[in-house]
Amino acid sequence: MNYTTAMIQLPLLQVREARAKIRNVEDLRALVADMANLAQESVQVVTLDSKNGMINRHMVTLGLLDSSEIHPREIFRAAILDSAASFIVFHNHPSGDSTPSANDINITRRLIQASKIIGIPVMDHCIITRQTADNPRGVYSMREAGILDFSTTA
Repeated sequence: MNYTTAMIQLPLLQVREARAKIRNVEDLRALVADMANLAQESVQVVTLDSKNGMINRHMVTLGLLDSSEIHPREIFRAAILDSAASFIVFHNHPSGDSTPSANDINITRRLIQASKIIGIPVMDHCIITRQTADNPRGVYSMREAGILDFSTTA
């Protein structure tokens, strides 16, 4: 058998820059406001540290006008590579209607189930839209709406 030796350098100090804190849905909306006017659906993830500071923002998929295919492995890849304590999934609805589709709810349910096994909680799944008179916030939070139980993952 042949063995190869690998040299690994581990950091002695972790240099931390000030990170944007995500304390509520409005903080997330302000951070990702650029998504509201996209012509295509985009699924993205914000990975968070243990104090809800943003580690990174990842575009997971860029889809079509009204859909974007997604699988939990793409979401968790970002969270695992960032050594995230938790994450928030969000995507836009170019139509301006922030109502979640059946597919939005199903994928979120799958993410919650996977998070129980992997150990990285899903904090929320939000839908970002343009701000209008009918939708002044421009964001829909599945956690706030209570349509799924996120409490077992956070």
